[in-house]
Parts: sequence; C-alpha cells; structure tokens
Amino acid sequence: MTTANKITIFRILLIPVFIFMALDYIRDFTDDHPDEWKRYLACLVFGVAAVSDALDGYIARRYRQKTELGTILDPLADKTLLISALILLSCKTGGAFDQLPLWFPVLVISRDAILLVGTILIHMIVGQTKTQPRLIGKAATLFQMITLGWVLLGIDQPTFHWPMIASGLFTFASGIWYIFDGVKQLNVHEAKRV
Repeated sequence: MTTANKITIFRILLIPVFIFMALDYIRDFTDDHPDEWKRYLACLVFGVAAVSDALDGYIARRYRQKTELGTILDPLADKTLLISALILLSCKTGGAFDQLPLWFPVLVISRDAILLVGTILIHMIVGQTKTQPRLIGKAATLFQMITLGWVLLGIDQPTFHWPMIASGLFTFASGIWYIFDGVKQLNVHEAKRV
C-alpha cells in the first residue's frame, strides 16, 4: 500500500461525505436563512478530493509508486467524484445551487461510458488495453472540476458558463482522441494476426 494509493483511497472515502453535505445543504436550504456553512463544507470536501487527485498522481510519478491498484483506483475516484457532483448539480436543487444544463452531464457521462465500453471491448479482443493519459483529457477533467467547484461555491460573476464550455470542448475532443487511440490498438492487433 503506497502513499499515493492511500491518498486515492482517502479521496474515495471523501465522496460520500461530499454527497451527504451537499444533499443536507439542499434539504435545509431556504432563501431567508440558508446554512451557508454546509455549502462551504461541501465545497471544501470537494476541493480536497479534487486537489488530492493531482497530489497522488505527483507522488506516484515522483517517488515511483505507480501500481496496478493505483491505475484502477485513481480513475475510479476521479469519475465517481465528478459524476456524483454532475448528477447532483443537474437536478433541481430548489435554488440552493445553480442547475447545470442537461447537455453538460450527458456529454461527460456519455464520453466516459463510451470509453469504458471501448476499453472492455479492446481488452476482450486484444487481451490487454494500453491506456495512456492525454493532456487534452487532463484539461477536460480540470475544467470539469473548475465548473463544478464554481457552481458549488455559487460564484455569480463571471458566470460558470465559460469554464463549462471549455470543459465541453475538451471533453468532446478528448473522447474523439481516445476513440482514435482505441482504433489504433485494434488495427495493430489485426496487423499482427495477418
């Protein structure tokens, strides 16, 4: 159990705490007397989980702590945190949080679902899957986190729409890029068989 993996597990454990705090804030929200400390606590938990993503990756690379367990847990923690916040902020919250437009969670979740299915298919056909994180994918994740943090904090000006649009563009482009990577793996496998 490496330090990087311990941080990743800690991040996974923060996700239900974030969901509970955000739902508790939504449940008790009233315009005349909102419990803003609950919002800020939910934001803090989300922020710690988001920042620890970069921290565990840095530690794994810097101290050569990359493990097979880490390659599974790290993206699982990222996606679980992002999808939890996306779903939460896409539902009506009675004014507690701004509501994300439907296209945004649909785009992010669809891309991740397509990549998951593609990874499984490639693994079944080729016997292994080579996944290489791309800078464009990291940019998509960064802008997704910024957008969600923006909405959670309730920042009015400037609007959260500019990081959301950047996130949408990076998410779409990274999805196309990863699909090309998958097709290339299949082509290489077919060429070896011939």
